[in-house]
Amino acid sequence: MITKEMTIVDIIQKYPHSIEIMFKNGLHCIGCHVSAQESLEEGCKAHGMDNKQIKSIVDEINKKIKK
Repeated sequence: MITKEMTIVDIIQKYPHSIEIMFKNGLHCIGCHVSAQESLEEGCKAHGMDNKQIKSIVDEINKKIKK
């Protein structure tokens, strides 16, 4: 399971399929050097996303993880 507090790099390393979900939702900073220090929440907010959108991304990734 992931949380919005996890860094983008940690999420990608543990769950590579999450990249597709992030891209689909407009989070294209996967290769950015900041993604190593930035949480998923911080990355989303930097791209203008609100809490509802962030929760949706977290829920979608966690749903895929469970499969």
